[in-house]
Amino acid sequence: MNLKINKYLLFVLQFAVFFGLFFVLFNASVNMVIFPFAFGMLFALLWANQKVWLLVPAYILAGVVFEPTLEFAICMLVTVFCLIVPYFAHILAKKTMKKWEFIIFAILSQTAVVAFDCVNGFSPILSLVSVVVGVVFMLACMNIFEAIIIRGFTNKLTILETVSLFAVIGVFCGGLVVLNIQNFSFLKLFMSFVLLIFAFCSTPLLTVLVAAIGGIGALVATNNPIFVAPFLIWALVCLLFKKRFRIFMVVSLLCIEIIIGYYFKLYTSFGIIEILPLLISCAVFLVLPKNVMKEVSIIFNLSKDRIAMKNVVNRNREILHKRLGNLSEIFNDMNLLYRRLLKSGMTLQEVQGVLFQEISEKICSFCPEKNHCHRTHAESTRKVFDDLIKISFEKGRATLLDIPSYLTSRCKQTTAILGSINTLTAQYKKYISMTHDVDTSKLIIADQLLGVSKIMGELSKEVETNISFDTARENKILDELTYHNIICIDAVVFEKDIWTMETSVVVRNEDAEKLRICDVVSKVCGKKMSVFESFSSVRPGYTVLNLRTAPKYDCLFGVSQHTKNGSKVSGDTYSVVKLDSDRLLFVISDGMGSGEKAENASELSISLIENFYRAGFDNELILSTVNKLLALHKEEIFSAMDICVIDERNGLADFIKMAAPKSFILSEDECKIVETGSLPIGIVENSKPLTNKNVISAQDFVILVSDGIADSFESDDELVSCIKSIKTKNPQEFSEELLQRALACNNGYAVDDMTVLVVKILES
Repeated sequence: MNLKINKYLLFVLQFAVFFGLFFVLFNASVNMVIFPFAFGMLFALLWANQKVWLLVPAYILAGVVFEPTLEFAICMLVTVFCLIVPYFAHILAKKTMKKWEFIIFAILSQTAVVAFDCVNGFSPILSLVSVVVGVVFMLACMNIFEAIIIRGFTNKLTILETVSLFAVIGVFCGGLVVLNIQNFSFLKLFMSFVLLIFAFCSTPLLTVLVAAIGGIGALVATNNPIFVAPFLIWALVCLLFKKRFRIFMVVSLLCIEIIIGYYFKLYTSFGIIEILPLLISCAVFLVLPKNVMKEVSIIFNLSKDRIAMKNVVNRNREILHKRLGNLSEIFNDMNLLYRRLLKSGMTLQEVQGVLFQEISEKICSFCPEKNHCHRTHAESTRKVFDDLIKISFEKGRATLLDIPSYLTSRCKQTTAILGSINTLTAQYKKYISMTHDVDTSKLIIADQLLGVSKIMGELSKEVETNISFDTARENKILDELTYHNIICIDAVVFEKDIWTMETSVVVRNEDAEKLRICDVVSKVCGKKMSVFESFSSVRPGYTVLNLRTAPKYDCLFGVSQHTKNGSKVSGDTYSVVKLDSDRLLFVISDGMGSGEKAENASELSISLIENFYRAGFDNELILSTVNKLLALHKEEIFSAMDICVIDERNGLADFIKMAAPKSFILSEDECKIVETGSLPIGIVENSKPLTNKNVISAQDFVILVSDGIADSFESDDELVSCIKSIKTKNPQEFSEELLQRALACNNGYAVDDMTVLVVKILES
């Protein structure tokens, strides 16, 4: 029951506010000749989604109180008719009325006013001027309602919205100036409160401007400049005594009003009734909650530079720079420490000496012929042992056939010697393998620590410089987006480096997909900008769009594959990954052989490489680490690796190849071959990839192929001729046609897994 009562009280309060608003605007005029403002407010309020069943009765009642004549009643009914009929027609059609439709219906609503003016001998020109002024006032009201009622107290007013606000205040003052009850001035009540709010929440310039606008509004309505000077003096005094506590502003305002009234006698009469409006407005101002004042300050602080926030950002970057630098040094020291833990293996001569000594002590120490063999024939005996140890290392086992006849004729321990040599060499080879795996693992860890150290160092350099924020562009973006009916509650513009500018805008979810956002930001920033990231804002219903200077080039790609005849799965795997700094990674991994085993090898290799590239490691370190990791695997995992990293900012393509076929760069003039080399990844630990850097241009094609494609053609020249003869500009069609021609070379039979990856370079 209480909820229903509160609901009805709210409706009554809304009706009273609308009635008062319309009554004031019915009284607002230009030189007491034309009264064009009330109908504009009516249409603007309906556009702002206010309840029509409250607006229309309030409008009619206010008009009847203002001028209770039949002629004026007909004019109001025509105005209401031109508002209600289109409104409900759009509701039935489930369509939203556009702003331009409101303008048309607002003009049509004044046809009765213009007709009666012409009949009564009133100037038709003034009637038309009245309609135009009313429509302009309606648009100003729409701008304000869009900023406050629709958008809410969430962001600064744009320049256009500020001008509209001043226009509405001026018109409202023109209506209040004629509404006095026994010298009680509603104009002074309104303006004193407005000036206190502006002085406390806004800038000095806006405060002075709104004071002048209030006085000018009264002047336009009555041809009396009496309020211009007092309002300006009020504004200056409020600004002069603006302190942390609002009481200083209130006291200074009341004191200056008493001085103006009693000492300077600017008013025709001055007493307790005349000062009462200021007392009321000051009391209301003092009791306003701080959070309300804080929200109001958001829409008025047009020139606030957010210096504190920006200083905090740069200070945090400085702290981050130092910490990243320290972390980089720590990881580099750990890398050096792990490298010092590596065990240096013995040479073959050292191994032969150790095993000779051990066998001599184990077998020969109890032999009666020891002195004869190790003293008289020491040199030849040592040579026989070294040869046997070497044979055992190389062949895996030494036999009696490897022992010279002169030794077998005099030595009765040959079988024992051979058994010891074979056993010890097998044990030592196993130990060497285990030590090598441990050292390889340590090297992998050391490489990763070095890579992390480099990444930390690069990040430290990246955040070393302060960010330069551009407040002027931020405000301009807000204005431009609002002009294009895109609600943006915040914008930040800063230069990341001398090449890159970044912008972050917070817009409504329904506006986030509009292409106009990129156009506006590009226009304001003076360079092509593109969205590289979007995510939900902490405020529900809004999306954060991060835009960055668009790179010089863009890429389209197409891929075509065919499995080897007789295989269920392809051993070829490809990947396309977007890296940071506008780089694209294109990879073809060809697992040795075909089928499921080759597919697993290919997928494992490509997954490792993808993740390392995403983490920011450099090319050489990535392939070196992946090579060591795969070499440690107990099963044989070999893959031909073909990598191309394209930098869209500067048009450079890095080709990294390990046993991959040749690649091609097709331009209008030529088809350039990118050479290949190196062993497959995972075979030899220290195998280094072949790297090649090339400059690419718009409309070029970068073509990567697997062995199945390259081996289908008799020679590189034949493959180049085939590539040149393909005329399509679509990369997917290009890859499909090249695959079909490769298959045609073998009468449609795929002798190996086949993959074609074609990348087309475009201007951004």
